[in-house]
This record gives sequence, structure tokens and C-alpha cells, in this order.
Amino acid sequence: MLIPAILLALVGLAAGAPPQITVTGHSWAPFISPMGEPYRARAPGHDTMADWFHRADRNGDGVLTDGEMSADAERFFLTLDTDGNGQIEPEELVQYEWDVAPEIQVGARWRRSSSAPKPSATQARNEDSRGSDGLDLGLQGAARYALLNIPEPVAAADYNLDRAISLAEFRAAASERFGRLDRNHKSGVTLQDMEALRPPEFVPGAHAKRRPKDPDVRVGIPLPAGD
Repeated sequence: MLIPAILLALVGLAAGAPPQITVTGHSWAPFISPMGEPYRARAPGHDTMADWFHRADRNGDGVLTDGEMSADAERFFLTLDTDGNGQIEPEELVQYEWDVAPEIQVGARWRRSSSAPKPSATQARNEDSRGSDGLDLGLQGAARYALLNIPEPVAAADYNLDRAISLAEFRAAASERFGRLDRNHKSGVTLQDMEALRPPEFVPGAHAKRRPKDPDVRVGIPLPAGD
């Protein structure tokens, strides 16, 4: 059975097909950027958050600004707006949730196939924590892999709730989320600032300390302002 597979691989290489890429990092734990873009590890210990930061830091000065984060949000928006009409519509949102970042789906752990390896203790804590009453006590969706506690960061940018996210809304969401990352109000955030916000389970070599019922100290979705 192995011989035909080897022959097919050799034929593919001869035809100029690119070799298959094997991801050796923890594919179950990507970094989800504040605007919902997944960054996956290429090797164990790979710092996916740094990948996003350096991509968003366009001038390479080591400080991410509001304008740079909004520009990075626009770049990602254009990849999600597949029909180019200036909006992320329900069909495109479904494509994001199932094809671009399927890890953000709530209860993804319970949809794992029977052939998938058993999750590690850290993975189980990240993906789901259920109490005896069946209620989910853990973080949901993208919040399990991100700096901000926003379960669905793309859909959350639909400020007027018309089921379509415009570029203006996406940029406004980026600016608002930048403000929550910029806790010291310096008008700029360094990678070290973001490291301080990162949960311990996503720090290379660190062990998760937070128990399922412990409060999450990350920034959550703000409540509407009072009258």
C-alpha cells in the first residue's frame, strides 16, 4: 500500500507540485488576533502572537499604534470580504467560522473525531470546562486563544446589528480593541506589553495556573454605557 503513495508523491514532485507541509506545532492552540485572524505554530514553542505583532507593526519600530492596528484590521477584512462588496455578510461569516478559524467554534472539543488524539490537560482546560450542572464554566470561542475575551471577534464588530460588517465598523472595532490593549494609555503597545496580557498557558514553557472556576483577568466585552 505504501508503494503507490510513494509513486504518486514522486510524480507530484516531478510535475512541479509543492511538497506537502507538515505542521509540527500545536495546531489546537493558535493565537487569535484581536480582530480574529488565526496564527498557527510551525514548530513547538513557536511564538504565534509575535508573528501577528510584527506583521501589524508596519514600520517595525517595536510599537503597535492605533493606526497600525486599524490598517492590519483592514488587511484582514479584505481577505474575509470574498465578493469584494465592502461588507462581511452572513455567508462570509460562516466561511470565516468554519474554514478560516474553525478553532473558535464553541464546544469544538466535543466535535473531535474518534481518531483524534486525546487532548492534553492544558488543551482540555483551554477548550472547555463543564460543571456538574452541565453549564460551561470556561472561556468560549476565540477567547480561549486570544488576548481579549471576545468569543467571535469578527461578528462582534457588527455594531449596528444589521448582520453585515462594514469596513468602517471593522476599523472602529480595531480602534476600540486597541484602546483596551493599551492599558497604560501610551498610544502605543509593545510586544512586552502584550506578553503581560497573555494567559500563562500560551507562554512558551509556562504551565497554566488558572483553574476552571477562577475569574478571567483578561479584558472582556464592555457593558453599554449608562445614560
